[in-house]
Amino acid sequence: MLLLGCIKEVSDYELVISLPNGLSGFVPVTQISDAYSKLLSKEVAQGELLEDLNSLSDMYSPGMLVRCIVTSVEKSADGRRSIKLSIDPKKVNKGLNASALASGMLLSGFVSSVEDHGYLIDIGVSGTHAFLPRQKAQNYIKAVKRGPDLKIGQNLNCIIVEVKNEGRVVRLSVDRSEVAASLATERQNWTFSNLLPGLVVKARVQKVVPLGMKLSFLSSFTGIVDFMHMDPEKSMNYSPDQVMKACILSIHPTSKVVRLTLRQAFLHPGGSPNQLSNDRMGAVVEESTVKAFYKQFGAVFELDDGTLAFARLKHLSKTRKSFKPGAFKTGCKHKCRIIDYSMMDEMCIVSLKYQIIEARFLQYQDIHTGDVVQGKVFALKPIGMQVKVTDGIKGLVPSIHLADVILKQPEKKYNIGDEVRCRVLECNPAGRKLILTLKKSLIQSKLPVLSNYEDAKAGLITHGFVVCAREFGCIVKFYNNVKGLVPKNELSSEPISSPDKVFHEGQVVKVMVLKCEPQQERLLLSFRLSSKPAPEDKKECTPKKKQEVKYQIGEMVDVKVLKKKDSGLEVSILEDEGNVIASIPTVHLSDFVATCKLLWHCLQEGDVLPRVMCLSDKGDHIILSRKSAVISAVQEEQIVRSFSEIQPGMLLTGYVRNVMPFGVFVEFPFGVTGLAPKVSMSDKFVTDTKDHFVVGQTVIAKVMSIDEEKQRVLLNLKVSECSSGDSAAESFALLNQYFKEMKEIRNLLRRRGEPSMAQGLCELVPGKELQLVVQDVKEDGSALFSGSCVTGLTVTATRYHLGDKNIVPGEKTKALVLHVDALTSKVYVSLREELLKQ
Repeated sequence: MLLLGCIKEVSDYELVISLPNGLSGFVPVTQISDAYSKLLSKEVAQGELLEDLNSLSDMYSPGMLVRCIVTSVEKSADGRRSIKLSIDPKKVNKGLNASALASGMLLSGFVSSVEDHGYLIDIGVSGTHAFLPRQKAQNYIKAVKRGPDLKIGQNLNCIIVEVKNEGRVVRLSVDRSEVAASLATERQNWTFSNLLPGLVVKARVQKVVPLGMKLSFLSSFTGIVDFMHMDPEKSMNYSPDQVMKACILSIHPTSKVVRLTLRQAFLHPGGSPNQLSNDRMGAVVEESTVKAFYKQFGAVFELDDGTLAFARLKHLSKTRKSFKPGAFKTGCKHKCRIIDYSMMDEMCIVSLKYQIIEARFLQYQDIHTGDVVQGKVFALKPIGMQVKVTDGIKGLVPSIHLADVILKQPEKKYNIGDEVRCRVLECNPAGRKLILTLKKSLIQSKLPVLSNYEDAKAGLITHGFVVCAREFGCIVKFYNNVKGLVPKNELSSEPISSPDKVFHEGQVVKVMVLKCEPQQERLLLSFRLSSKPAPEDKKECTPKKKQEVKYQIGEMVDVKVLKKKDSGLEVSILEDEGNVIASIPTVHLSDFVATCKLLWHCLQEGDVLPRVMCLSDKGDHIILSRKSAVISAVQEEQIVRSFSEIQPGMLLTGYVRNVMPFGVFVEFPFGVTGLAPKVSMSDKFVTDTKDHFVVGQTVIAKVMSIDEEKQRVLLNLKVSECSSGDSAAESFALLNQYFKEMKEIRNLLRRRGEPSMAQGLCELVPGKELQLVVQDVKEDGSALFSGSCVTGLTVTATRYHLGDKNIVPGEKTKALVLHVDALTSKVYVSLREELLKQ
């Protein structure tokens, strides 16, 4: 199908085209012309910019009329139709051949080559060479003000001035006055197969009907003018046999329907339709008057400034059932909102729907950086998640912005259609680009939004997110792509040797601006939020008891160990320059019970612990946690904040609060607790509850039932019931976390303790093969070993792990490390052949 369209928007990769009757289509950059596509391919192949390849915005601008052909109509994911178009002359002019070309014809042509005396023009007719002499292009070049020359890929309205050699050579003109005066005539021998949109013809009225009229033109053709394309000044005064100028809008090849327009802007080729002033888009019109109602299409209104507007049927009421035709009699008044402008119909498109009239955002221009917006999950892709804010506004949440932590399986957290609350990181209305974040810390932040370098005044404190952590420090990004550097010495009040081990990509951080050079876009930042110099006397550094600073549950902080107590660690929060103290109970140092005691033993006063989570903040007592599984659950929103949010079947991560003879009490972040009765505690038979669980142990619990009246929750802790599906992946993730923490402990041991013994413990990892000497064989069949690599350690193997070997004291043997208990300095080994072979 051939259509006349008007360019609405120009981007790097496509043209957005306004089509008749309020429709829109898209011309991809590869559908301009052959010469332009060849230049694009050459640039891609060479990998460098070509001088003679101009961007679409250098050649096209909103308001230009172009002839298009529909290449495909596709349904998008949200059910809308997407019309793909081409303006390539080989497709648009495919009905023309060399013998059909005649002088006076108006065609679309595209510059394919710039020559000394003029331009070679691609008119899409095979076997024809079309030439545009330079003098015939001069007044057009001056008028469009796009440089001294025409550009390859530029679209032109061309008039054939001369045809030679049976159409093999044609001379063209693009003179604006000649083009504007052009008229298609019978003498040019137009046929239905080569008829083109944009041609102006003399037409005769055959019949006038309520929705438009029927015209005849070029002696043998008939066409239709619908109500949107009658001249508004004369719409009531048309009569049969009246002769007038009309412009062809569309030609349907199968139904053979030709549609025309009588609107003045289209009756002089090369002109442009009227455009809507920017301040009117999105405007709410309190009183618009019904001019006409068409029961199958919609209604035409007169707005407060006298212009006409059209509302489609679906925009006249909230639902089809609530629609009342009686409310749209001529003269009735309604409140509406301008939601679009159809350039091809020179009409505003309006909606009477209450939710659209009251909508906060209607177009990308309404959205500002830092705005918090509601949207629906539209699609999940490898680069991130697409969110639909309104029908016409879609945004992207990049993968690192799906949560406060990086989500490995976002599809487990988000489903298509989910409502989400996001914050705008970047909005570019011209490019229809909207970048959003779902990081709770950024959405809930009350600190100023930093969206340009001019606002980055020294001393400003705000939230950003880490995009890179290296030996030199961290690069932190803010809104609108503003970014700055936190040098190594400003990362903490304590030295940090490896920033990449403390900070990770996507981590939300609170920073202070030290210095900014807006012209150079240079920004220097600090994680040390107080500019006060550190007191020299250490006694002055004693942290105050709880200040007015209030920490949110789930907030991540870095801490420094002040004191070791039997119950855990007393720490100071580094972000507040050590002025706020908190505690980490021993059982909250790790998800693994044995590791908790080991970490407590290894940590010393002055050690810095990064990324610890606030678990509760009750007045003067802040409790923190380092449990990785609990932190992940909070950051991925796999939690309940109150009793009312709990649903049977939920899987929740928590920790054992108390072990009783009748069952186990489990507490979750935000203070919700539940009971796992003895029968639901384990897949094994439970005799004594204390043999299965200890206080502080991390658990995954499944909600079995809820008693709302007594506010009680019954839980199940059976491993068989508490897997989210991929139990192998969960097990490996836990194992990985365990080894990561053991590596951290080995690093702590390396730095302190008896050098030889500490070194020995650090190097003994499960799976390592050792050369040992049998020291003693006990009555129970177990054996003790010694060796240069295990000096000061107790090395033992049970009877089972001696295998079939009959060993005697003094014998040398190979053994494999099974487990290292750093607290008791014991090493468990195996001599079994099947393990040693592996």
